[in-house]
Amino acid sequence: MEWVSVGAVDGFAPGTHRVVDVDGTAVVVFNLGGEFFALEDVCTHDGGQLTGGCVEGEEIVCPRHGARFAIRTGAALTAPAFEPTLTFPVKVEGGQIFTRDDRWD
Repeated sequence: MEWVSVGAVDGFAPGTHRVVDVDGTAVVVFNLGGEFFALEDVCTHDGGQLTGGCVEGEEIVCPRHGARFAIRTGAALTAPAFEPTLTFPVKVEGGQIFTRDDRWD
């Protein structure tokens, strides 16, 4: 699968995130202190979007039922979610951030 541009590093402030479409999959990319991480924008508890929930440190909180996920690993940290959300590779090249869906490689 192709790498998809998320945007320029200098336009993506630490502590922020943005959602991009990667081959039909909503992927949320986070900037944690200058490190970039990508998760599928899906709560594994009910299939809803994670974005819209608050980010607390290195965790995102699902806006509907409060399940917490580790941004670095996708791990489900609290009920009602028990399964991790998918993670995707991120690379920085030429001042741009990219991610891709590598599930089918």
